[in-house]
Amino acid sequence: MGLIQIEMFATLDMVGQSPGGPDEDPVGFPFGGWQAPLIDETTGAQIMGSYEGTDALLLGRRTYDIFAGYWPHQEGGQDNEIAELFNRVPKYVASRGTPDLSWKGSTRIGDDLAAEVRGIRERHESVKVVGSLNLVQTLLRERLFDRLHLWVHPIVLGVGKQVFGNGTVPAGLTLLEPPVAAPSGTVFLRYGLAEGTPATGDMAAPDRGVQ
Repeated sequence: MGLIQIEMFATLDMVGQSPGGPDEDPVGFPFGGWQAPLIDETTGAQIMGSYEGTDALLLGRRTYDIFAGYWPHQEGGQDNEIAELFNRVPKYVASRGTPDLSWKGSTRIGDDLAAEVRGIRERHESVKVVGSLNLVQTLLRERLFDRLHLWVHPIVLGVGKQVFGNGTVPAGLTLLEPPVAAPSGTVFLRYGLAEGTPATGDMAAPDRGVQ
């Protein structure tokens, strides 16, 4: 069985909306493209490294439409490596509508999202969920993910869609490797989903060493 891995860019106040550009989510959000000034060589290498072994993409409708209009035309250019990967692997689109599936290897998944995602996990080794904030909310709520790769950027916006929105269920996460900070101040955190729900305790209990 493979892994469903969420790749998410967020601010310190956990806004995940429209990091890539001002037209990414045209709903009046004033900070579209907030990530671009914070990209440096370290962050870029981290992002590229995170795609190693990827053999499928799982995308929400809007992210899919953006990718389908961009990546098929980028092979041979500056982003050739990621373009070749995205163009080669199967793309699964979570949509209630009828997306244009002309991007080679694209498939709309059915209305039973949980069952479809479990099936995708069985067919692939490393499935990446990129952006797709609305889809991510469902995956978090249903615990339909195995890894969370989170890039936390040193800005606070105060507005925008949250990575962990309403309906997120309690869950424990295990840090899989030490955090890595880029010169820009962006911190890369790589987590795995833990079993069960978060434990609680008393900070004044004797085993805490608190007098």
